[in-house]
Amino acid sequence: MNALHKISHFVCKTFALWATLFALAGLFSPETFKWVLKIVPYLLGVIMFGMGLTLTPSDFKIIGTHPKAVLIGVIVQFVIMPTTAFILAKAFNLPPEIAIGVILVGCCPGGTASNVITYLARGNVALSVAVTSVSTLLAPLATPAIFYLLAHQWLEISASAMFVSIAQMVLLPIVLGVLAHTFFKKQTEAAAEALPLVSVVTIVLIIAAIVGASRDRILENGLMILGLVILHNGLGYLLGFWASRFLKLPYDAQKTLAIEVGMQNSGLGAALAATHFAAAPVVAVPSALFSVWHNISGSILAAYWAAKAEKKEQAKQAE
Repeated sequence: MNALHKISHFVCKTFALWATLFALAGLFSPETFKWVLKIVPYLLGVIMFGMGLTLTPSDFKIIGTHPKAVLIGVIVQFVIMPTTAFILAKAFNLPPEIAIGVILVGCCPGGTASNVITYLARGNVALSVAVTSVSTLLAPLATPAIFYLLAHQWLEISASAMFVSIAQMVLLPIVLGVLAHTFFKKQTEAAAEALPLVSVVTIVLIIAAIVGASRDRILENGLMILGLVILHNGLGYLLGFWASRFLKLPYDAQKTLAIEVGMQNSGLGAALAATHFAAAPVVAVPSALFSVWHNISGSILAAYWAAKAEKKEQAKQAE
């Protein structure tokens, strides 16, 4: 199990590399990953089940001790990223399919990768886990409602169908994971070391499939979509940080919520796009590229904040 833990740790640490490699593999060999498109919702369910397996009551204790920080985190998550996506879609006069793809990823809850990045950035990991968990549990209601409000002008959208999809792909697997952890604690804890590896493999397969299915549109508009993803992600970090600062949260919470806002559950965005907009695969491209980019940018941001914290500690020791 020690070897598995080392492999899992290495793969997770280098996730951005694997995401990039599989995106390129999907681009140059789209037929190889075509089969994945049929099982994208189930793959996302596996990730969410794994999240449920790791949740414990202690993950939510911070809600009672620091409710303001958690509430702010969840609110800014569902306000900043969807609104920013909508403004970008309008400002750049995006084609309908790309516009709803950008807005869709913006309406998703925070991703679990943010917890790892928060740890590396020396932020408040308990706050990160709580905000990710609460926003994910609220996603069946919040994501379709906000998405419909902002994107229905471009294409016909069924918020009720999306609610059912998110409940099936997110809420049900998490509940099953929590129940499995509760009743089979020993067995699930033994398997926990493999969960990050399973999540990475699942996400990179989804990325490769989405990129492969949208190959022609990516070659046509890929740089523009990537530019939008980079801008959207960067504004998420910046606005999340400044909103937290304006509301007078501690510095570690400011870092944490910047990461929470900037890093989306883009796997959910890709799965929803594949399920509800299968006739227009380019809708899923912003989510697929976001999966690649936010891990790269998050790692860079974490390295900066970690170096800054280390420098501050060294200065204190010198005194």
